[in-house]
Amino acid sequence: MSAVTVLILEDEHAVREMIAFGLRRAGYKVNEAEVVRAARESIANDRPDIVIVDWMLPGASGLEFIRALKKDKETSDLPVIMLTARGSEDDKVSGLESGADDYLTKPFSQKELQARIRAVLRRFGGGADTEVLSAGPLVLDAGSHRVSVGERELALGPTEFRLLRFFMGHPERVYARGQLLDRVWGANVYVEERTVDVHIRRLRKALAGTGCDEFIQTVRGAGYRFSPPR
Repeated sequence: MSAVTVLILEDEHAVREMIAFGLRRAGYKVNEAEVVRAARESIANDRPDIVIVDWMLPGASGLEFIRALKKDKETSDLPVIMLTARGSEDDKVSGLESGADDYLTKPFSQKELQARIRAVLRRFGGGADTEVLSAGPLVLDAGSHRVSVGERELALGPTEFRLLRFFMGHPERVYARGQLLDRVWGANVYVEERTVDVHIRRLRKALAGTGCDEFIQTVRGAGYRFSPPR
């Protein structure tokens, strides 16, 4: 199983590096951002399993960032821990009401932070690496990186796996090619939109013979939709 990915949004370099060092040493994969815009780009390019957010940030507060994450359908289920020097009861209430899933005040210990991370991930089902998605007979296990239909295991390339995982997590919604590029390939990856068509064909080919290839529908003039039987 791959390491849990943590995004740290903290504008103080020394604090951010200290947190990152401790988490990497404990086996976590760590992405870093010092401003909200960079954090949003990081989430689009490499979705983390959990986000650690400071309250006071340049340009926009951590509270505003968390509220935006929780309002967005694509990130509403992303676990967030607020990490801040603001430790009054009112501050904690404000942080939790903004959508933070836990609230930790500075100074703190690495052991406590890591314990909080594990606790929050358990509440969210262990994080993205333990996610199991199903659609009819089709099952995708993110932890073992396996896709199966009944007793039959399917061989998918890494891009087809990510594409199917995205589709299965967002059924019955039409996505244009550009949207799929942003969500599956990453906002800062510049490839032609017809690349999506190539990987859709590969995915359908991998699903051929199972009946599940029909779940991926082409919506003329709009894009693609994943529509399993109800």
